[in-house]
Amino acid sequence: MAQTGLRIFLLISILLLDQTISQASKFKAKKHSKRRVKEKDDLKTQIDKLWREVNALKEMQALQTVCLRGTKAHKKCYLVSESTKHFHEANEDCITKGGTLAIPRNNDETNTLRDYAKKSMPRVSEFWLGINDLINEGKFVDVNGMVLQYFNWDRAQPNGGKRENCVFFSQSSQGKWVDEVCRTAKRYICEFLIP
Repeated sequence: MAQTGLRIFLLISILLLDQTISQASKFKAKKHSKRRVKEKDDLKTQIDKLWREVNALKEMQALQTVCLRGTKAHKKCYLVSESTKHFHEANEDCITKGGTLAIPRNNDETNTLRDYAKKSMPRVSEFWLGINDLINEGKFVDVNGMVLQYFNWDRAQPNGGKRENCVFFSQSSQGKWVDEVCRTAKRYICEFLIP
């Protein structure tokens, strides 16, 4: 009888030990699984960071190419168009390239645009700027919707009322601004901010 009791005790002990080991293995597997998930998340984060860095480098390289083809001044690069487009098409083209239509913010930038345009396209006298009053007649803003602090209107300008909502600068009037019908095809200059 004592032997049978001892056998039963040993059998129960072995079963309990086996169950304890099994649970410990499951616990370790869960812990290991959690660690694997964390490692995977860390790797994904690192990969995302690397992709952002690669894309930033690509943008910088593209910007350097623009600056080499155009001109660089005032923490901006400017690139003159090779064709004429309506205002909206010109703006879309600049956005596609990573910039906007040029928006002179002071006399220095106006002079830079005027000189660059004269040097790049000596026979062209009108270039779209990233300025319009499409949303609110008479309230000229840049293509991002920001209110302007600087204006360089030519004499008697703006004079187009509701019909002329887009702005170009004129070489013949030394870079002064003129409002115009947006569907008129003109050359344009894209502006790219240098980080």
